[in-house]
Amino acid sequence: MEQPLPTFKTHTPDTVQRAASVLMLRESTQGLEVFIQHRATTMDFAAGVVVYPGGRVDEQDSAAAGQVPDLVATAHAKRWAHTSVADLGTEHAAFAASVLAAAAQREVWEETGATLSFQQLQPWANWVTPSGNPKRFDTFFYVAGLEPGQEPQHQTTEATTSQWITTTELLRASDAGRLRLMAPTRATLQAVHRLGSLPAVLGSSAQILPVRPVRPAVHPNR
Repeated sequence: MEQPLPTFKTHTPDTVQRAASVLMLRESTQGLEVFIQHRATTMDFAAGVVVYPGGRVDEQDSAAAGQVPDLVATAHAKRWAHTSVADLGTEHAAFAASVLAAAAQREVWEETGATLSFQQLQPWANWVTPSGNPKRFDTFFYVAGLEPGQEPQHQTTEATTSQWITTTELLRASDAGRLRLMAPTRATLQAVHRLGSLPAVLGSSAQILPVRPVRPAVHPNR
């Protein structure tokens, strides 16, 4: 019988919680744009930084995993083959990938009101918070090209504002110290920016390897 992803009830410095985050993308006359949120300065994690919609995996995502099409689950499991998804064993990897996809879809809907299909979610990157941090996450990043009629809005209390911004402008703002990006946010953004177009991003099949920094980092230009 398939088992859900592990859940963690106690939060020690070495507790690792799985999380999902989504780079929602669209083409504009100014270039490739990404939907971002400006985290409130009162938050106890990632306060005052720019993030993508996302959050931790909850128990409800295990129940929703059955809604993920088998072909999507299998494809995602292959893309996550070098991450902790594979630690659950081959027979459970597709289910684990389905739980993550369900979490990504739910978080986007809760925080922006946009409903993404599972087919739109494409695995992109995996970052694991270093040991010793007060909060640790095994975060699975997705990219998703938005379709006509899908209009994310600002509706999360964890952020003060949300907006579309070109990848070029966001990187420039970070370099100039006008916005703060955590290392995973900047790295995933740069990877998208280098490809330059939505078709190139969605057509990418680069291998996904977990990134485990020695210590948490915010881009030094603040």
